[in-house]
Amino acid sequence: MIRILNFILLIILFSLPLRAENINKIIINGNKRISDETVKIYGEIKDSSQYSQKSANKILKNLYETGFFENVEIIFENNNLLVNLKEFPVINQLIITGEVNKSFNSQVKDIISSKEKRALNKSNLTNDVNIIKSFYSSIGYNFAKVTSKLKKIDEDSFDVLIEIERGEKTKISSIKFVGNNYIRSSRLKDIIASEENKFWKIISRNTALSENLINLDIRLLRNYYRSIGFYDVNINSNFAEILNAEEAKLIYSIDEGKRYVIGKISTNLDTVFDKKLFFPLNKTYSKYIGNYYSPFKIQKILVEIDELIASNNLQFVEHNVEEQINNDSIDLVFNIFEGEKELVERINVKGNSITNEDVIRGELLLDEGDPFTKINLEKSVSKIKSRQIFKDVKYEIIDGSEDNLKIIDIKVEERPTGEISAGAGIGTSGGAIAFGIKENNWLGSGKSVEFNIDLDEESLSGVLNLVNPNYDYLGNSLNYFLMSESNDKPDQGYENTVISSGIGTSFNQYRDLKANVGASLTYDDLRTFNTASASLKKQSGEFTELSTNYGLSYDQRDRAFMPTSGYITSFSQAIPIYADKSFISNSFSYSSYKSLTEDIVGAGKLYISAINGLGSDDVRLSKRKNLSSKKLRGFERGKVGPKDGADHIGGNYSAALNLEANLPNFFPESTNLDLATFLDFGSVWGVDYDSSIDDSNELRSSTGLALNWLSPLGPISIVLSQNISKADTDKTESFSFNLGTTF
Repeated sequence: MIRILNFILLIILFSLPLRAENINKIIINGNKRISDETVKIYGEIKDSSQYSQKSANKILKNLYETGFFENVEIIFENNNLLVNLKEFPVINQLIITGEVNKSFNSQVKDIISSKEKRALNKSNLTNDVNIIKSFYSSIGYNFAKVTSKLKKIDEDSFDVLIEIERGEKTKISSIKFVGNNYIRSSRLKDIIASEENKFWKIISRNTALSENLINLDIRLLRNYYRSIGFYDVNINSNFAEILNAEEAKLIYSIDEGKRYVIGKISTNLDTVFDKKLFFPLNKTYSKYIGNYYSPFKIQKILVEIDELIASNNLQFVEHNVEEQINNDSIDLVFNIFEGEKELVERINVKGNSITNEDVIRGELLLDEGDPFTKINLEKSVSKIKSRQIFKDVKYEIIDGSEDNLKIIDIKVEERPTGEISAGAGIGTSGGAIAFGIKENNWLGSGKSVEFNIDLDEESLSGVLNLVNPNYDYLGNSLNYFLMSESNDKPDQGYENTVISSGIGTSFNQYRDLKANVGASLTYDDLRTFNTASASLKKQSGEFTELSTNYGLSYDQRDRAFMPTSGYITSFSQAIPIYADKSFISNSFSYSSYKSLTEDIVGAGKLYISAINGLGSDDVRLSKRKNLSSKKLRGFERGKVGPKDGADHIGGNYSAALNLEANLPNFFPESTNLDLATFLDFGSVWGVDYDSSIDDSNELRSSTGLALNWLSPLGPISIVLSQNISKADTDKTESFSFNLGTTF
């Protein structure tokens, strides 16, 4: 009410005569937190000998618009200009109670205007309550209760308490369609995101009545109808009949309209282009003429036009499409014309205090003097981000010295790129420890250097990796590795030393498809004693092998770290070039992720690996397959599968299936804890060189909890496992621990 009266006062003041007053001094009163100089800047108060009523009105308006002041008075008194202020109190703490979901808590804080250490405006707070209610209604909580309270700290500050009681979601009991004469309702139900609440859909996310889902449904229905020729389709109305707090009927009214086919298709080509270059389009057009209209078909034609432009190295080319309705058909005209010629005048790289500028420029798809295209610029920024050595990458386009010239500012924010990791596991046969150190931006070169070491009672292994992600600025990575492993097992009668080195490259064939190829050289020395088995004695000696390997991976996850949807799959194969004992190795993996509910993210991971000797050659001991304690939790690494005497020797085949449910909201947000449950299945089996060896190929399984804590030292992971099924010869592991931090 006060603010309304103040604005009325403003109107009155603006109508007053504009007589100038002689001013000796400007006096500012009532400001406690905001300095006089700041008030003058915001109010545009200038040291002047004269002030009119118009000037005073402008000051009044400017200061109210800051949102800092509850009341402002401008008074001319004794040749002084008095600016009397009353500041809004400050929000000391913003406390949200009643909501345990971390994600919801964070979203609520983002969407409201009330913030800690900012001015407390009670009208804004009332509006914030309504915003929060709308937010919950949009995601299905249509009867959420939201209240706000103020706790006075002192005269100038308050704690704001927002209490949320979201209640239960209103479930969709039925979905009906009206006016769908051509498409069956059952088909439309498959198209929309909303689902009816049935007992067999206990893990569905979309059975709640949600404004967001309804809006999405409308878009999905419209896009579907248009994709099969219903150009004029209109979703006339959508409404929900809320039966009670827990149940509602959802109804969509559809005006399908006329179904169109594609009529004539022609090209309107700018005279500067050679018509012969675009003749292949005629063949493309013939495939679509007479087919039902679809925006997706138009998009395919536009893609072919882009490919023709790129293959002929044409620059500054733009295109669009015109649609002309003609009775029951839609004619298409593709306009291809010369666009404005813009060139890159200069590229500035900013914010890189550690990283060499060449590393950033090496990822750019355009350079000074090149034609400017925003597509190539955005692709360049995406490539820089993918290096994982920057916290953020932004760009700004600035007009150059001439109208057709552009200056590009690339602004990067560097992140800590060093990583230290440590881990430990405790099992039935003792313990194992691991340590690793990695630098992802070695000496600012963008290269990665990594060293890992693993140690247990019987073995020691170390790996050194060097990676140049953009070798020679070709967009391909170049990888080097050196590995050494030593196994000292006098009880089993042998010692084994393996030294291997290799080189490889990887590159993105398409945006989500990554390929790699490489070669490795391995030296394998197996020394046996009298106590060794006959099978091991047959493999005794020094062996050398040279092999090549290749692989493909396809990544459709929403993000690489803790994904919530999508999948990733990969395949790799190793083939001998020269070897004392030849083999061929294959591996396949598939991981899928899905948000089952608001509080559960499910994951399924499948891993299969096989190795077989060529001809009569047996697979070497060092090459045989095992399952790591990450793939089959609850079991020690390399202590599952076939045994030669007292020693686990690995198998020709290994497989594992992991089912996981991540519970990110199980603990309060302030604890920085995440909990996950898992169910693992796996086995190692197959012996090709001695049928007498104990090949216990039964299925192993385990369950347990994985606790992740973002501690002050870095992320800590703790895994507690319990075996469900195992072989008598298996070595189990009930506890594992991993720590990682950055520097």
